[in-house]
Amino acid sequence: MSDPSAAPVLLEFPAQGVALLRLNRPQATNALSLELQALLSRYFSELADNPQVRCILLTGGDKVFAAGGDINSMAGVGPIDIYQRHTERVWAPIQHCPKPVIAAVCGYAYGGGCELAMLADIIVAGRGAKFCQPEIRIGIMPGIGGTQRLVRAVGKAKAMRMALTGQPITAEEAWISGLVSDLVDDDQVLEHALKMATLIAAMPPLAAEQIKEVILAGVDAPLETGLALERKANALLFASKDQKEGMLAFIEKRTARFEGN
Repeated sequence: MSDPSAAPVLLEFPAQGVALLRLNRPQATNALSLELQALLSRYFSELADNPQVRCILLTGGDKVFAAGGDINSMAGVGPIDIYQRHTERVWAPIQHCPKPVIAAVCGYAYGGGCELAMLADIIVAGRGAKFCQPEIRIGIMPGIGGTQRLVRAVGKAKAMRMALTGQPITAEEAWISGLVSDLVDDDQVLEHALKMATLIAAMPPLAAEQIKEVILAGVDAPLETGLALERKANALLFASKDQKEGMLAFIEKRTARFEGN
């Protein structure tokens, strides 16, 4: 019987409403093998449909988040083979996950690792973390969002510098640039991220999902379109029991009990 702890992704439930996905290829610096990507995709699909899960936390190891794609699986492969891998389908459950996702990043987030972190809604990084899109150094380019999400996160100037030089930026640079949400000491990353995930999991899940959906849908839309989406989503939440509970609890000066309906 295979050892579950040897799986490339480990699933844990460290707190109520929180699922923790841990990349688990330490011998390969968490390189994103096809097996790892497929398992991560499957877990995100399952967790998106799990009503008990309200926030997803994604992390790697203490020294490395993920050091990029699995080069051994790409060397010598032709364009049709690469195309037919349809990475957009594999990563779609992460990209379209309706629930808040937090990436806890220690050490290297290089190449695909950086692209994976950028799929999260919030990035908590250790001060020793580094972010990099080094694909140009091996004759290719970012292929799973590294040009498009990066420029939206840090702007054209820094995105061009990172993608064209292949040089990393520090966690502090990433924080200043807007790529990273919170910057903490390396030994506090997972604890800090878990506290944040627990806090979000205690919020009304319908409101959290609507906030995420409207922010992502409106970020590239004209302001008036985004504002219209916001108004309609806000009005929709007034049909929820959690809205009634939240406002009543505020008036009664007690802790609200949100049930996701």
